[in-house]
Amino acid sequence: MGYVAVTGGQDAIDASIELLREYRSGGKLPVDTEILRDRMKLLIDRVMSEAGLYAPDYAALALKQCEGSTEEAVFLLRAYRSTLSRNYTSRTVHGDEMHIRRRISSAFKDIPGGQMLGPTYDYVHRLLNFSLTEEKEEELQQWHAAFEEKAAQAGEVSLSDTAPRVLDLLRQEGLLEQVQEDRSEPCDVTMENLPLPAPRSAILQTLTRADTGFVSGLAYSDIRGFGMSHPTIGELRYGSLEIEVDYPLEGGGVWYVGEIFVTEVEGLMGARAGGEGIGVGYGCVFGRNDTKAIAMSVLDHALTLSIDSPTSDMEFVLLHGDCLEMNGFISHLKLPHYVTFQSKLDGLRNRKRSLEHEGND
Repeated sequence: MGYVAVTGGQDAIDASIELLREYRSGGKLPVDTEILRDRMKLLIDRVMSEAGLYAPDYAALALKQCEGSTEEAVFLLRAYRSTLSRNYTSRTVHGDEMHIRRRISSAFKDIPGGQMLGPTYDYVHRLLNFSLTEEKEEELQQWHAAFEEKAAQAGEVSLSDTAPRVLDLLRQEGLLEQVQEDRSEPCDVTMENLPLPAPRSAILQTLTRADTGFVSGLAYSDIRGFGMSHPTIGELRYGSLEIEVDYPLEGGGVWYVGEIFVTEVEGLMGARAGGEGIGVGYGCVFGRNDTKAIAMSVLDHALTLSIDSPTSDMEFVLLHGDCLEMNGFISHLKLPHYVTFQSKLDGLRNRKRSLEHEGND
């Protein structure tokens, strides 16, 4: 590549950085990272998922630092993640051990443990609420305290916050596609180059860190007819999972180190041609993100199909959805390409002169 320096050199770069800070410091009110963390949770969850680091405080800091740009925040958070040492490997967590905040099924009306709508925008009117411009913090905190008191009273008579998997009912009947269990060591895409064809552990890791818009758009194209998915949500659940690690000394037992919130989906994709049983796609992402988890389950299933479809092309799907690589490559087009573009112009001019010469002859 024929990159050359921008006129002005380091002085121009320093001035650009100063101007960037001026843009970020606009307005009279400071941006509190706690407010970002606690009241922009869906944005925080998206950044953490695409960065592959569960750290709400740092995600809020990254968003403040880059004026709310999701791709820049992901870049910052993933770069920070690369500096952290790995002292422990957590024990495997299971979705059926989740402390549920939301649990629905589109395939069944009545499910063991019941359906729980939880926090969702599915049932609200998509109208701007202009009263929020006059919202007073004191009134909001009073409402919040009353809500917590009401929730505590309801919790005294509530049922267990865990529930069995809905699809286990179909598994017991033998109605789901049989999948051979893989007990091999999971591939770590943060430490190894992505192999192709990729094992399922690498596929799921790559999809959960992929750009939300990219994953959703590909899944949409698959459902519309460019693939073979006809999904029904067997179960979508959102809640917390307890993270434990083994005590490093022999006979030391288990340490509880905290909890993470995730959205998990098992989608029923229909039986493949000549197959026995209904196919299942799986999605799991940090935080509350129904759309990405559902889209991930669609692509997870699509990548098992041997058909001529973009969404079943493993290289196409896995290598083009990474937020950092995608935005990084597109952004690099802003760098000076004077030499390469002038070369194209020279070639075009020579070709044009050659054609004109042939015409005169």
